[in-house]
Amino acid sequence: MGGPAGGPGSAGQGGRRDAAELVVASRAGDRSATARLISLIERGGDGARQVARLTFPHGADAYTVGITGAPGAGKSTLSDRLIGEHRRLGDAIGVLAVDPSSPFSGGALLGDRVRMQDHTLDDGVFIRSMASRGHLGGLALATPDAIAVLAAAGITMVLVETVGVGQVEIEVAGATDTTVVVVNPGWGDAIQANKAGLLEVADVFVVNKADRPGAAETARDLDHMLDLGLGRAPDAWRPPIVAAVATTGTGVGEVWDAVARHRSYLGTSGQLVARRERRLVGQLREVLIRRLEQDIDRLEGGQAYLEVRRQVVDRIIDPYSGAASLLAQLPRG
Repeated sequence: MGGPAGGPGSAGQGGRRDAAELVVASRAGDRSATARLISLIERGGDGARQVARLTFPHGADAYTVGITGAPGAGKSTLSDRLIGEHRRLGDAIGVLAVDPSSPFSGGALLGDRVRMQDHTLDDGVFIRSMASRGHLGGLALATPDAIAVLAAAGITMVLVETVGVGQVEIEVAGATDTTVVVVNPGWGDAIQANKAGLLEVADVFVVNKADRPGAAETARDLDHMLDLGLGRAPDAWRPPIVAAVATTGTGVGEVWDAVARHRSYLGTSGQLVARRERRLVGQLREVLIRRLEQDIDRLEGGQAYLEVRRQVVDRIIDPYSGAASLLAQLPRG
């Protein structure tokens, strides 16, 4: 199961099988088939949609943990340690290291994720770096589809690690069951945290590199920011703040315990079902938006669009009227 991070999947026989055959092979334990399915998801188009249809029923079988934070916060080292924590239970785990950039190769930027290579020979670990490439909807759709692929392959715990704290990364990390936000001593202030949206998505805070000066102050700042949170229900989950030194393993067990407590809270409160329902509704909306964008792209290549554009530029009609006339030409149903 331990495919190399960023590997595109197996060529050869896997390249000659269609999606249905690959799903059958993946469910039978063929990890090269699993990698190939994720490659199809990343590529987008009809192949991605076929894979998504086949694996969607299994999407709820996996529990997902998002790990986000600023570059250099130690997310990959923490992920590496968390893999070890989970594997001690004997259960399989998958890691999706997602990156919305890499404009040159079209693939994900690995950076210090090479540390997770320690697990590549472990059949109970599947690691994959992935980028948006040309996928319909980008990472917002590719990530849940890839999670469904792993779940269909029998991997019921998936870590989703992002490269930074931009809007895309936070959205991807926040689209998980539990979101872990990793910060370092001296990191930011309340305004920066709110701008990044980290307070909104965090279920667990980890002050990593806690052996450095300022760790206690950072934990207090985070605690104060949580105190200032408005509109929190009395029985709402309050994100714990865990101190850790991922390079040595200090506090990593406590981080995994915090994730387990949050998972239990979601289950007993009914929030897990509610969260997943909201994500599915958002996924449906995202697919609709992307499909409409495709229709609009096709309109832009036609004579009718060119005529409406000319009339708008010449101020014969306004953009709203022009858009209405063009949308009326879209196929119904």
